[in-house]
Amino acid sequence: MASVVEYKGLKAGYHCGYCDAEEGKASCGMWAHSMTVQDYQDLIDRGWRRSGKYVYKPVMNQTCCPQYTIRCRPLQFQPSKSHKKVLKKMLKFLAKGEISEGHCEDEPMEPTVEDAVAGDFALINKLDIQCDLKTLNDDLKESLESEEKKKGKSSKKEESNELIQSQEVEKKLGSGEPSHSVKVHAVPKPGEGADLSKPPCRKAKEIRKERKRLKLMQQNPDGELEGFQVQREPPSLFPAKAKSNQPKSLEDLIFESLPENTSHKLEVRLVPVSFEDPEFKSSFSQSFSLYVKYQMAIHQDPPDECGKTEFTRFLCNSPLEAENPPSGPDCGYGSFHQQYWLDGKIVAVGVIDILPYCVSSVYLYYDPDYSFLSLGVYSALREIAFTRQLHEKTSQLSYYYMGFYIHSCPKMKYKGQYRPSDLLCPETYVWVPIEQCLPSLENSKYCRFNQDPEAVDEGRSKEPDRLQVLYKKAIMPYGVYKKQQKDPSEEATVLQYARLVGQTCSERMLLFRN
Repeated sequence: MASVVEYKGLKAGYHCGYCDAEEGKASCGMWAHSMTVQDYQDLIDRGWRRSGKYVYKPVMNQTCCPQYTIRCRPLQFQPSKSHKKVLKKMLKFLAKGEISEGHCEDEPMEPTVEDAVAGDFALINKLDIQCDLKTLNDDLKESLESEEKKKGKSSKKEESNELIQSQEVEKKLGSGEPSHSVKVHAVPKPGEGADLSKPPCRKAKEIRKERKRLKLMQQNPDGELEGFQVQREPPSLFPAKAKSNQPKSLEDLIFESLPENTSHKLEVRLVPVSFEDPEFKSSFSQSFSLYVKYQMAIHQDPPDECGKTEFTRFLCNSPLEAENPPSGPDCGYGSFHQQYWLDGKIVAVGVIDILPYCVSSVYLYYDPDYSFLSLGVYSALREIAFTRQLHEKTSQLSYYYMGFYIHSCPKMKYKGQYRPSDLLCPETYVWVPIEQCLPSLENSKYCRFNQDPEAVDEGRSKEPDRLQVLYKKAIMPYGVYKKQQKDPSEEATVLQYARLVGQTCSERMLLFRN
């Protein structure tokens, strides 16, 4: 189904959780009633980001703490010295139950992504109530479907065709019938159920066998692949270590073989965010309790601000429509909770979106009793390794988006330590290596990173009349819609929306007008 959004316009002068300015924040936002993964990918590549179903874009030259979209390049990623310390610390803890004292330098206590701060959150709660389009009810869905059929296969449909699900899955999603195509268990492993990534606690004998198989694979890349581990090291990307003094890969450090009688067992499970999913449902109350414990201990939230409603709205409600095209990753695209189970209980949950070109980190909450394991850093490294794993099957999926980089906020600068990484130019929406951006950011909070003064935003809205509007249950181009409107402010609002989402998204997404 097409994305349906309700544009809310500019919200300025609200509290900033980064610098604590009472009225410093400014962003434009929209409520996404539903959204395709391709549309969301294109939006985050224009500086947008979601918190629950609210999708917002900071007004970069106006807001007190400019938030630059940051992405890491996992295929070239090399763990730093302090990253290796965190991974070794985890292995020691799993193997022998050892707890090393102290935190290593440049390691945040904060979670990987700390973007939905109180100001945004209060705003989002208000917005939900103010939505004109309350729900995408069945008769509206029917009218959308018939409108889409009428339009036939226009050329712009074909552009995004690869990513649009088959109608059968669409019907299932629409009817609320669970769609089994969104199940996430990649390749079931012998004797294992829900664990998607290789837990570092399998039998030593099994691991030795696998190492041997991996060696053979690398010597003979065309050899037999049958029964090969899901989270293996792809020979093409991470070549076999020729000499023992070659640095260990990220995978080596995460999945180092452990003795048979380990003190602790860690398992990472990928669960689709859907109340239709049995695993998501059965772990919901444990996951929610962990969230409350985390918010109260780490962010000093009062209990009434981290209730079930807030948790669901912020971390379980997602506008993203789950999609499972054959060319995509085995787990499909959409929103997921990556749960870290230690000795049978959840100690951390990474909320992620799996999109056509990236894994996008939304939020992380963890058990404060396990702060000594640096779960913020550990989960980021696991998510980078997970992106590399997904890339093996879906080659265009090759980036890890870490949310926003805020140079003016010391707590948020750590994101720049996952190298190589790029920042998004806020004017031309091209990616620029972070090393090239840092000198400018030292001089000024707001920067245009694109060095070419002639360069413009290539994806800008050039033909606003082609923008798609959903009005009185009918889909029409803005050119037709505007003839029916008498309110002069309406045009300014629609053109602002078109400028921010760009031409492609404005023609694909449906802008709901009341």
